[in-house]
Amino acid sequence: MVQIKEFRIVMPMSMEEYEIGLSYTIMKMEQQNTNGKEGVEVLQQAPFQDEKLGEGQFTSKVYHLQSKIPSWMKGFASASALAVHEDSWSAYPNSRTVIKCPLFSKCSLTIDTVIRPDNGCSENAHDLTGQQLAAREVEVVDIASVSRDYWSKVITAPSVDLTAFRSQRTDRGPLLKGWMDSCRPVMTIYKLVTMDAPIWGLGERLEDCLIAGERALFLACHRLCFAWIDEWHGMTMEQIRDMERHTELLLKKTLKKAGSKHENKRKTLKDEIAAVGSCN
Repeated sequence: MVQIKEFRIVMPMSMEEYEIGLSYTIMKMEQQNTNGKEGVEVLQQAPFQDEKLGEGQFTSKVYHLQSKIPSWMKGFASASALAVHEDSWSAYPNSRTVIKCPLFSKCSLTIDTVIRPDNGCSENAHDLTGQQLAAREVEVVDIASVSRDYWSKVITAPSVDLTAFRSQRTDRGPLLKGWMDSCRPVMTIYKLVTMDAPIWGLGERLEDCLIAGERALFLACHRLCFAWIDEWHGMTMEQIRDMERHTELLLKKTLKKAGSKHENKRKTLKDEIAAVGSCN
């Protein structure tokens, strides 16, 4: 059964600010989650042109985040076999992201994103058909809220209380009850998550698990986007592109070091076994 879930994430900023802030936040989160054992590998970044989306940037990544995989899922394969592949076509303010795992080749998870300068009141931002609307479930995500589910814990994003936070550079915040109806500027990210896992006996559980994971990631990322506003506010897109190139090199260097360490360990073990054999 295909699940369709629309998340509406309201943000206290303009659409122009959000383009900068989101890019900055993603880069910083990737750096924080890449270390000597696991992390994010950027395979490709290149311009693209599409009839529907228009012109934008294509990005291909692999997420090596073995420690964050639920224990019940590890029972089907080794953690390394559960690496997540992500292809994204971003033509701001719209984008499409396709997420796949080679082990579950029949499964598909697609995220279509539409951004509008409102407070979440657009009832059909994705121009869905009547059949799709009937199957769609809508959830408004309040970035001032805090979740304590499994995925929110394993994402390990820095903790911040947005009900007490005030930006020094923009004088925005704190985000108190009813802030989505009163704040200016305001905008909303409409994320349509379509998940299909046609696996008998496992599909529905896998669909629920991955959609919950996406929700937790949306919440953590957008909470930090506002919490870090004083770091990125005023930056230009040219500065962001320079940072993206630097981040790509940094992530590759970090993961390469991790791979070299693992390879050296394997060589050492192989040498030790050979030495023991020669003594016998």
